[in-house]
Amino acid sequence: MRGVFVLPVRMRSAFVVALSFSLLLWLIKLVEFSGGSDFSPFGIYPRQLEGLPGILLAPFIHGSFAHLFTNTAPIIVIGTMLLYAYPRSAKVVLPVVYLAGGSAVWLCARDAYHIGASGLTFGMLFFVFTIGVLRWERRAIAISLIVFFLYGSAIWGVLPYKHDVSFESHLSGALIGIVLAFLLQHRDPEPPRKQYSWEREAESDDYEWPSRL
Repeated sequence: MRGVFVLPVRMRSAFVVALSFSLLLWLIKLVEFSGGSDFSPFGIYPRQLEGLPGILLAPFIHGSFAHLFTNTAPIIVIGTMLLYAYPRSAKVVLPVVYLAGGSAVWLCARDAYHIGASGLTFGMLFFVFTIGVLRWERRAIAISLIVFFLYGSAIWGVLPYKHDVSFESHLSGALIGIVLAFLLQHRDPEPPRKQYSWEREAESDDYEWPSRL
């Protein structure tokens, strides 16, 4: 059907996965809110044994709906970009940022409950941007520019500018994302280069036809 823009199958699949994770976060927040509960104590509390489970649980917990809202769009957009453009790398990036980032917060962060998916978001953001610069091919550059244009201002989140914001989660996610971009820059093959009609015509003109005897 003409005039209808259809996303590639792999991009649709990536979008569904990212959207599903975001919806799960909203479901958990609604359960917490409707029950009048506070899930913050299930977050990461540094250097305490009872804070260890928070490495797994903290990304699912948010202090407020505003906190969750600020993470939702980046998770959907950047998550879709990562899963679509770098599917092989994503299988490494997501669990490593998730677990290593949380572990770094548990080891090094301030004494407080650290919650939210921001560390995961920053890890994806810095990975996608850095690997685009390293690979320097058309699609990677385009995705990096889109991500930077939408969320480039978020880089200030790695600095301790608010006492109630876990910049440690942001910083650990960002650093891990950068390191992984260097390590995995060749893991996903480059997309096939589109050849335009004028290029094919030029190649045809350059072909030397055998002369008849």
